[in-house]
Order: sequence, then structure tokens, then C-alpha cells
Amino acid sequence: MVMSGAELVIRALEDEGIRLTFGIPGTHNIELYDALLESDRVRPILVTDEQSASFMADAAWRASGVMACVNVVPGAGLTHALSGIAEAFMDAVPMLVLGCGIRTDSSMAYQLHDIDQRAVVGPVTKGTFSPERGEDIYPTIRRACTLARAGRPGPVFVEIPANLYLFRYGKAEGRGQKAEGESPVPDHLLEQAAGLLAKARRPLLYVGLGAAGADLVALAERLEAPVATTFQGKGVFPETHPLALWPGYGASAPPFARKIAAGCDITLAIGCRFGEVATGSYSAPPRGPLIHVDIDPAAVGRNYPAAVGIAAGAREIVPALLARLSARAVDEELRAAIRGGREDVAREIAEPARKGVSPGRLLRALQERFGPETIFTTDSGNGTFLAVEALVLDKPGKLLAPVDYSCMGYAVPAAIGAKLAAPDAPVVALAGDGAFLMTGLELLTAAALRLPLMVFVLRDGELAQIAQFQSVAFGRKAQSELPDFDLASICRGVGVECLTLAGDDAIRDVVERAATISGDRRPVVVEVAIDYSRKTFFTRGVVKTTLGRLPWPDRLRFIGRAVARKIGVS
Repeated sequence: MVMSGAELVIRALEDEGIRLTFGIPGTHNIELYDALLESDRVRPILVTDEQSASFMADAAWRASGVMACVNVVPGAGLTHALSGIAEAFMDAVPMLVLGCGIRTDSSMAYQLHDIDQRAVVGPVTKGTFSPERGEDIYPTIRRACTLARAGRPGPVFVEIPANLYLFRYGKAEGRGQKAEGESPVPDHLLEQAAGLLAKARRPLLYVGLGAAGADLVALAERLEAPVATTFQGKGVFPETHPLALWPGYGASAPPFARKIAAGCDITLAIGCRFGEVATGSYSAPPRGPLIHVDIDPAAVGRNYPAAVGIAAGAREIVPALLARLSARAVDEELRAAIRGGREDVAREIAEPARKGVSPGRLLRALQERFGPETIFTTDSGNGTFLAVEALVLDKPGKLLAPVDYSCMGYAVPAAIGAKLAAPDAPVVALAGDGAFLMTGLELLTAAALRLPLMVFVLRDGELAQIAQFQSVAFGRKAQSELPDFDLASICRGVGVECLTLAGDDAIRDVVERAATISGDRRPVVVEVAIDYSRKTFFTRGVVKTTLGRLPWPDRLRFIGRAVARKIGVS
């Protein structure tokens, strides 16, 4: 079969099940975009900025489990998209980054957009590829996609020289390199892990997104273990279950969760890496001996030494452990302590706002109105931490947040990617006002596509998370207060209706109006006068942990400076 290079790309995308590509056409890939018009299985989405393209592709996978593609022109297109590519790399999101390359059939130097793209993107991808012949395009893309999904998922980069799009070649069959199968786990490691768990008085189960799909409920009930999750893993274990403790268990968790975790004498960690954000600045060391299970061998025992380290997938390990463990009696005292602690925290989070809108009351109203299938997207900072602490989720893939790379500007484009990938689910973006200024114009894309999503812009006039850290640590703020802007005018300019939510008493009415507008297959923005006066458990914990690491003379100097400035202000 003879096909053009562009047609070979499309065939590879179709055969990989990739349904969405995000990007902006340029002089180097116009052949590819022309060929996309002939496909009824791959849908190209025009964005306003390539950074948004990579955020959309990221969220499309998180919402649906189906990998998406980013189409970028050489040079500037790739560098614009780097933030989202790095986010995908840090958060283990598979993504195909289809980069155009300059012409390789010319000996002329200083071509348009000419940089070493593979060197630029290499550190934040699992692999980079560049076919030298047209016949290699198809198998190269298939091989790259296999790598993206294998083991710990992540983005891959394929650079196709512009000239290879133009001409016709024979289609090389086959997928190229096959994915390596999982190696069997040695029995002695499973026996060691089961033996330690059997002897423990009370295990702590700590799970991340890598544990999704495993029977964690059966494992927790077999061990009668409280279950803490990472931020990425929120919902992997149903949070309405009586053993669901909290997203975390260290200094950034509520007191009840810390107390229960402190009473555990062994930790079984599955599908997590003990990263800085999830652990509240490494304030959550394992309780007792650590049994660490992760599909990435480099992560096992990396931050904390493991008594038993197992490099394997959760779906393989959990059944093997269940077969070796005896059931424990239900611990009513433990379950009552978890239930009481969570109820107390829920009441605290939902307290009325001092001025403006209570975040906890808003998030509760959104969940009650739109139900358990709702997908929430957030931005780096307070929006993420509030959502982690206030939402109650029973499934993974319902809170899409930039965690380990922590990119601002994620929420709005991520909501678009999620809605395109999961069209039947309600989608709510929680965008900080500073982050909205980065990618908010992507509302134009949502309006053009008539996507019924809801964007709640949380306005406090500051870069809230940083402003809070500055206020606590320094007693003043530096370059974290935003200039004012007219959100309603911006929305009007891109054809999106904008509602205003000024206080708690209007929450349900405004949420209902937003639901009506989105029900008419239109995006809607809600400008929320958010009240950030109640600091999240995460913020309190990180400040305390960071301060506690300083030598005493510096600790006293920091505290004295902050107190003196606050007294001076008052």
C-alpha cells in the first residue's frame, strides 16, 4: 500500500486508538492537517496556545484512559507545549507529542524554527524518536506509543521531518518493538510482605494513582487497615468507605488522620512514590517497616528504605497478597474514629465565609448538583488543595490536578480536554484568577466547539497559595497581588456568558443557572468572590514542616521578623 507520509501518520494514530489531537498548524505540518480532514476517527482540535494543547491531551487521558496527541510545529510550538509535556512526565500521563522537524532533504543551514528539539524535550519524555525514511513513520509512531503506555506511563516525542510528510511510501506493517511483559514477582518477596503484614498490629495502606484498577477495598478489609491516598490517587479507594482515612497522613493531614496513622506499625504503599507534594514536603515518613510496591523500579525505596521492595503493577500484587493473608476482625473503634474525624473536618471546611464565598460550601453544592460522575479540573495552588480536602470521590479520574510539576494555567484547557474525551460527564474547572490569566482565552476554543463545561474562576486578587506562604513566613506579600481585570468583558469578548457569585447565600441559585446554561451546550464562567481566610491543612502543614527544618537561630529569626512586621502593620 502506497501512502503519503502524512497519511501514514494518520493510519498510525487510528491504529493506536488515538481519537484527539491538539495543536496549531504551521508551515511545516500543513500536509498533516490536510490529511486529518480525511479521517473519521481522529479529531483535530485547534487551540489558542500550544501550552493548552499539552494540558488538553493530558486531561483527555486522565478523564478517559485513552491517550491523546499533541501536534506542534518545530521550535516555538514545542517550547510553548513544554510545560504540559513536563506535567505529563511528572504525573505519569501517557501522551504522544508529534513534533514536526525541519527539512532534512536540504543542505541549507539556519532553517525556520531550527533547534535541537530532541535535546530540548528529552529530559521530560520517556523517549524521543525521529524516522529517517518515510517507510519508518508508521512503525516508529506505534513503537513510541507502546513505550508511552508501558510501565510507568509518560509522554513520548516523535519528530517527523517536514519533507517526509510530502512524498509517498510503502506502509511498513507491524507495531515494531513489542511491549515487554511484566516479570513474575518472586514468591519470597510476596511471602516476606505477607508475613510482615500478618504480624503487624495495625497496617497503614497508602495508595497512589498507580494502584487504580486493583481490588483495594478487598485488601483494606482483609487487613482492616486505614487507607490514605496521594493527591493523584484521590478516589482510587472510595472515600465513602469506612476505612478511607484522608489524602495523606503526615503533617499536612488533619489531626485525626495523623493520630490514626501514628497508631499504625507497618506501611504498605502501592502505586506511589512519596513525592514532595503528596507528602506535604516529605512530612509523611512510613509508619513502621515499609512494604513498597510500584511498577517503576527506580521509585521503590527511593525516598524511604523499604523492608520489602517489589517492582510490579498493583493489579498483579494485590491478588497475590490477598491469597496469602487471613481476614482480620472488623475494628469498630478504628472505623468510628475515622468517621468522627471526617465528619468534624467536613463541618470545619463547610463553615460560612467571613466575606464572600466559602470554598467548602461551593464544592459541596457542586457535587450535590452534578453527582459522582463529575470531573473537576484545578490549577496549581489553593484550588487543588481545597478540592483535595473538600471533595469526596469514590472513583479515580474525577479530580484532574497538576501535582508534581504543579503548572499554573492547567484548569481551563484541562476541562476542555476532559469534556472532549468524556462527553457524558459534567466537567467543572476550578481556576485561580492568576492561572486564568495564563490560559483563560482557551474559552474561545470551548465556545467554538460548543462544549458544555463550567469554569469557576476563584477570585481573590492574589496568587493565593504563595500570598499565604509569604504572609505567614514574612508578615507581608511580595509581587503576589494581581492587577484587577474585568472578567465579564473577557468572557463577552469570546462569546461566553459570565455569572457572578458574591456570597454563600447565592451558591445554589448561581450553580443552578450555570447548569442551565451548560445544559444548552454552551460553556459558562462563574466569577467567585472566594474566601481564602481559612488556610488548608496542606498549607498549615507545609509551613510548619518547613519552619521546623530550620536551625533554631534561623527559626527564631524568621518568626521574630514575621511577628514584628505584623505588629507594625496592626
